[in-house]
Amino acid sequence: MNSGLPILVVEDNDEDFDMLQMTFHSVAIPNPLYRCSEGEEALEFLGQTGRYADTLAAPRPGLILLDLNLAGLDGRQVLEHVKRDRRLKSIPVLVFSTSGNPKDVQSAYDHGASGYLLKPVDLPRFERMIRLFKEFWLDHIVMPEDDGREVSRG
Repeated sequence: MNSGLPILVVEDNDEDFDMLQMTFHSVAIPNPLYRCSEGEEALEFLGQTGRYADTLAAPRPGLILLDLNLAGLDGRQVLEHVKRDRRLKSIPVLVFSTSGNPKDVQSAYDHGASGYLLKPVDLPRFERMIRLFKEFWLDHIVMPEDDGREVSRG
């Protein structure tokens, strides 16, 4: 249903991003991945400003995978900004973090996160989680297009 919609990954850890990319490839997720390694960069991407003023370099994502622990503007602030912006608030944001702190989880949901995923530390669990992510978020959920109209594919 949602194959082809871009996915924005906001992740500052190169190893975590590499593992995510490798696992997306191994479970055959066709969606293009875009990466921002800082919160400020993510807001430029989403707003198509600054280095992302060219809309081809920064297409509207169908989904955002957001790490909470970023240097500078952290994931909590990025989430708040996205959910306050009327043009962005319909984009599902999945927090993808190593923090299992109940306060972080509650705060993420309070600020509009669509889900909270704990990063598994071993590859088999990581791959299983990405397969479940694909099956649920990419194969079954209907997500809005740019203009907010729902689109059903398939």
